[in-house]
Amino acid sequence: MTDSKYIEVVILLQGLQENQSDLYIAELAGMGYDGFLEESDSLKAYISADNFDEEALKKLGELHSFVFSISIIEKQNWNILWESNFSPMQVENFVGVRAGFHPPFIGVEYELVITPKMSFGTGHHGTTYSVMKLMQSIDFTNKSVFDFGTGTGILAILAEKLGATEIMAIDNDPWCIENTEENIQVNQCKRIKVELADQLKTDLLYDIVIANINRHILEQNVVALKSITMRGGTLLISGLLCSDEEDMVKLFNEKGFQYQKTEQKDGWVAIQFLA
Repeated sequence: MTDSKYIEVVILLQGLQENQSDLYIAELAGMGYDGFLEESDSLKAYISADNFDEEALKKLGELHSFVFSISIIEKQNWNILWESNFSPMQVENFVGVRAGFHPPFIGVEYELVITPKMSFGTGHHGTTYSVMKLMQSIDFTNKSVFDFGTGTGILAILAEKLGATEIMAIDNDPWCIENTEENIQVNQCKRIKVELADQLKTDLLYDIVIANINRHILEQNVVALKSITMRGGTLLISGLLCSDEEDMVKLFNEKGFQYQKTEQKDGWVAIQFLA
């Protein structure tokens, strides 16, 4: 893991339509941004300096008429930034997510201790929350799980706590891999393998496949996702706006999946399919 720098982009939200930041997050995620902080008057987005394309950002700003500023974030400053913004969250009484500096939860079935650093996935965002909500009604006991775009490792960790015995978690960002390994250790997980990769290996089958990424990558990988999901298995996809649902259900149905249900939160959806 190198000590590469990150770029912080601050987009001003004053005077813009409500929930406009959701659209920006979806588009920025498709451009490689992998961390977001939503505040009352701004959206902060983070991307590795190696992947930053200022011209692409300017074009997006012109398209949506938003004002932004750019600054460099050193790796060692990230924990301080998150500690000032990261509050515990719960998915009903099913699961609670907190950082190590928060007190333990009372009255939740499962507790996850996640220190996000630069990775995306604390449960606060509607995508991760909705996937966890779908996971609540799925039997993970003795199942094999593939987590595509693991981020902080939050969904892989929850899968193990729900009884999965074999979990492969991949991400294309070395920072995410380092963060996932740390969170695995903190949560005392023993059954998760982590791999730095940006493509799916299609030689293995899994009972449950989770892909919380974005529409563009899901569209690119729909055939590969079908090839790794065991017949009769479950696929969960997210990183999608409500407006994406109809198109994505149609696409995945055409590729051999059977639509089951959708969870929605804050303008985002997670969709469950049967393979």
